[in-house]
Amino acid sequence: MAANKPHLNLVFIGHVDHGKSTSVGRLLFDSGNVDEQSMRKLKEKAEELGKKGFEFAFVMDNLKEERERGVTIDLAHKKFETEKYFFTIIDAPGHKDFIKNMITGASQADAAVLIVAANDGINSQTKEHVFLSRTLGVQQIIIGINKMDISGVDHKEERFNKVKAEVSVLLKSVGYKPDEITFVALASLHGENVVKRSDKMPWYKGPTLMEAINELKQPEKPTSLPLRLAIQDVYSITGIGVVPVGKVETGIIKIGDKIIAVPGREGKGVHGEVKTIEMHHEQLQKAEPGDNIGFNVRGFEKKSVQRGDVIGHETNVPTVATEFTAQIVVLNHPSVITVGYTPVFHLHTAQIACQFVEIVKKMDPKTGAEITENKEILRNGDSAIVRLKPMQPLVIEKKSDIPQLSRFAIRDSGVTVAAGMCIDLVKKA
Repeated sequence: MAANKPHLNLVFIGHVDHGKSTSVGRLLFDSGNVDEQSMRKLKEKAEELGKKGFEFAFVMDNLKEERERGVTIDLAHKKFETEKYFFTIIDAPGHKDFIKNMITGASQADAAVLIVAANDGINSQTKEHVFLSRTLGVQQIIIGINKMDISGVDHKEERFNKVKAEVSVLLKSVGYKPDEITFVALASLHGENVVKRSDKMPWYKGPTLMEAINELKQPEKPTSLPLRLAIQDVYSITGIGVVPVGKVETGIIKIGDKIIAVPGREGKGVHGEVKTIEMHHEQLQKAEPGDNIGFNVRGFEKKSVQRGDVIGHETNVPTVATEFTAQIVVLNHPSVITVGYTPVFHLHTAQIACQFVEIVKKMDPKTGAEITENKEILRNGDSAIVRLKPMQPLVIEKKSDIPQLSRFAIRDSGVTVAAGMCIDLVKKA
């Protein structure tokens, strides 16, 4: 029974076309989580669309448009079990248009599998995904060096080692410890070292991807923190009523709890009482951090709550900030960031424009030492402490109080320009 095993959210990340969806599809199929018949149908579908070999990717790409384009657009969620864990796998898009979904995915993940193609090595998105995973608090990461079977790589150990060394430098630059990270040699299309060992890479002595995932450490559940649950969607279900859906970030939610959703559509907060809780079609009495749940609430109307609202207990209301101070890192801005700049902030499930009010202090990202010259301007690579003003009510918490709700990414015209976390805030009266 899945419920007796610890639950982990696992996100697959990496550059477009490096084989994320195929790796996930293989993992699910070879471990018996997808049956032969469904796989056969997907294979026929792939051939019909002229995408032979895409059937494993199709396990996750369940939107028609994705099948036709062969690109992962939205986050796909799938259940998956190993002997130790019960996983929700999130296949995050590598394609740059879809990186905001990747941010939503990574911010929900306990661990990540980064797929890097052996023939291609590190690409722009490989860097961005590693950086975001780190900033968004993904503590554990597994590296799958994929396409080891491709012509020119030919299952050779030298190529694996070269890519491993490149990726290690990247991981180290953002604060991961490469010597504590598992690198798996993969050829996912043919299922080599995914669940079954490959006989074509006798030099590879490490675990299969399945074994590496099973060896992940169980993260501490922040059950002692106050309840925080960010709403991802709100459904109206006939005969049941309003059912918000989202992931418990911290604390515990139980049937009968008196809760509040803030800011709520009117900005005043919406009170309610939890009637039922459900996860993967099973009724629960309570839900804990990491659980993706749907729950029916007496007192909530379809129009009164929305994506981006955060739920807490009435006795500990989530913080709505009129302004906040954050530590940010500028990743990829086309020019410079100055006071007055108002990009869109993505945090938990909300997307809200916030204005840069003050650049408090600029730091050397490598040493953390203060930089005093040109401190009115932030460029790529700069790290800074800044004061920000949300353009509409926004729920955010201080990193010292509830770290899970302190992280955000900043996006502008289709790219992630910066990422950071809230260190202080001014509470809405």
